[in-house]
Amino acid sequence: MQCTTDLLKIDPKIETESIVSKLKHGVIHKLKKRGVVVGISGGIDSSVVISLCVKAFGPEKVIAVIMPEKESNPDSLILARKLSKRLKVQYVIEDMTSILISFGCYQRRDQAIERIFPEYDISYRAKIVLNQNILEKDSLNLFYLKIISPDGEVKSARLPVKEYLEIMAASNFKQRCRMNMLYYHAESRNYAVVGTSNKNEHDLGFFVKYGDGGSDIKPISHLFKTQVYQLAEYLGVPSEIQKRPPTSDTYPAEQTQEEFFFRVSFEILDKVWLAWENGMSNELIANMMGLTDQQVKNIINDISRKIKATEYLRMIVL
Repeated sequence: MQCTTDLLKIDPKIETESIVSKLKHGVIHKLKKRGVVVGISGGIDSSVVISLCVKAFGPEKVIAVIMPEKESNPDSLILARKLSKRLKVQYVIEDMTSILISFGCYQRRDQAIERIFPEYDISYRAKIVLNQNILEKDSLNLFYLKIISPDGEVKSARLPVKEYLEIMAASNFKQRCRMNMLYYHAESRNYAVVGTSNKNEHDLGFFVKYGDGGSDIKPISHLFKTQVYQLAEYLGVPSEIQKRPPTSDTYPAEQTQEEFFFRVSFEILDKVWLAWENGMSNELIANMMGLTDQQVKNIINDISRKIKATEYLRMIVL
């Protein structure tokens, strides 16, 4: 356990200086831009990224864009505004609801949900989850739809491929519309768009192509989620944001990133992944972490499957 923990430990001061230097070089010298735009959500990743940008360019050269919509957690707007004021950056609030309605985001998604649960209507909440924790069983990523009635009754059903694809395609309007908005604010100022994806999201494909995966520069895409938290503490990100569970904030029902995609806590995932990348055997990893050999194998298999299955998201075909 000590060994895997040490592998993940970074020197936040040195890491901050390195990222700040790369941001300056990338934005000013390579992209030839005058400043940066960051979409912030009150989450840990965007909070760390905008804090790094303020260190690199000063608050006067950083624009925070907050993009709530009718299904967003209200805390996202509150925390994003609070962080912007704390960092003394100019912030813009763009309500994305009307744009998403015009694309049919909610209607297209709900039509697919209603084919599975005919009783579903606007009074219900819904989310997509991966039901099986990878520590319990090695299995393919099989998605389930959960709906919650106004009375709190929960129903769950395996998602057929057709409905899964339609729900995902409609939901992805949210990320793609937000990226369009970021580029509007960036291009109108000759600024660069700074991405907020970490290594877990970038390498495993937890992003939308030309949505939250589209940006000019990605300063934390080499850092595991648990390393992002180390930077957050060093940079003084508000405790309310550091303690907030990572969520996708995409579906009407509250949903953690773990239940939707990663299938295991970041504390376990990151240690196993990094140890595996460093060539440690499954047996050694299991002994250090107090896991069984099978549990370690399950996690590594899931990492490998996700990297392979989402390769197309990182691919540029010429």
